[in-house]
Amino acid sequence: MDVFIIGITGGIGGLLAQRLCSRGDAVHGLVRREDQRAELATRGMDARVGDLSVMTVDQLAAAFGDVDVIVFSAGSNGGSRDITTAIDGDGVVKAIEAARFAGVERFVLVSVLPESWRERDLGEEVEYYFAVKKGADVAVSRSDLNWLILRPSLLLDGPGTGTVSLGPAELHGEITRDDVAATLAELLHEPRIGRQILELDEGSTPIQEAVRANVRS
Repeated sequence: MDVFIIGITGGIGGLLAQRLCSRGDAVHGLVRREDQRAELATRGMDARVGDLSVMTVDQLAAAFGDVDVIVFSAGSNGGSRDITTAIDGDGVVKAIEAARFAGVERFVLVSVLPESWRERDLGEEVEYYFAVKKGADVAVSRSDLNWLILRPSLLLDGPGTGTVSLGPAELHGEITRDDVAATLAELLHEPRIGRQILELDEGSTPIQEAVRANVRS
């Protein structure tokens, strides 16, 4: 499988890239600096240098090339409104258009559980971040692509457990980026899952089993 990851140097994207490479998949991605491209090349990954916020649809489509699936895991993590709009909002819309132009049908978006951080007093920037993420989910779900939206709980670092809770609706808890990446890798290798929104939390079900349970009959 040929996979293009937008956000390949991020917490989830980087872990996903490693897992896919270990499975023998061809991994491509978008980076902002030449030194990042060179470092990924030493690990057998092909990256294109470009800035998602300023690239045109044509330029992004050319970067995608002839891949099987695009994974959008980039994000501003609730930073300034300008960055959130450019990456989490406009960036997703641009990637959808570029995928269509490049003839890539499968598109996977790593989003966020809408309930995340609701126990906290959120500032305006973070509230704006959640609103933009929701808008991106809507844009993906209304596209004509074979899309999948994955909404993980509060993200943690550290080793994963290999077990999760995955389904159309999950309670908001927490989950390691490692388990998110492992779940993504399994979802990418399950072509029967498509045009679905899945939420992901810590749980007791082995990842492969959890993914299979979400295949529609």
